[in-house]
Amino acid sequence: MINFIWAGLLIIGFVVGAFTGNLDAVTNAAIDNAKTGVDLALGLIGVMTLWLGLMKIAEDSGLVEKLARLLKPLMVWLFPDVPPEHPAMGAMIMNIAANMLGLGNAATPLGLKAMGELQKLSDDKETATDAMVTFLAINTSSVTLIPASTIAILAAAGATNPTEIIGPTLVATTVSTVVAVIMARVFQKLPKYQIKKANNNK
Repeated sequence: MINFIWAGLLIIGFVVGAFTGNLDAVTNAAIDNAKTGVDLALGLIGVMTLWLGLMKIAEDSGLVEKLARLLKPLMVWLFPDVPPEHPAMGAMIMNIAANMLGLGNAATPLGLKAMGELQKLSDDKETATDAMVTFLAINTSSVTLIPASTIAILAAAGATNPTEIIGPTLVATTVSTVVAVIMARVFQKLPKYQIKKANNNK
């Protein structure tokens, strides 16, 4: 779908440029921005290597595990339907801890494992449980302590102090996560989303 959207935007741009007599400007802008994209991507290599290396050190040093232990009491409260010692709980905790440290590559397989384990707790394999919805909401909003990718992009683009984004990112992701959890809880209480649960209990 996204390919059709981008194709539509490009076609509209060229059509508007042709009708307004600015086709040369549109063509030049496309070429210049393509060059800028390549330069930015090449500039990201070094910065991303540095940050991914630091994150790997944090992972190997046990920082992720320590953060996971701190998160466990909160996770037990957020997911009352999931037994504290169930593999799903462990995978969710590790996934969120990895996301908080910017370890997206490590977080993805943990998130998939968590969803698989959560599905095992459900009788209806075709319907997302409250725990699955809440986990997805948290995973999507994702509180981030170190936005490594954003810092790398800012540094590659020539920002004088790319780490200034850490504070605003922490505030924004914290607010988005709180809102995501609240909305997930609100929708879970609506009768429309409890019909199948009620039928399963009969």
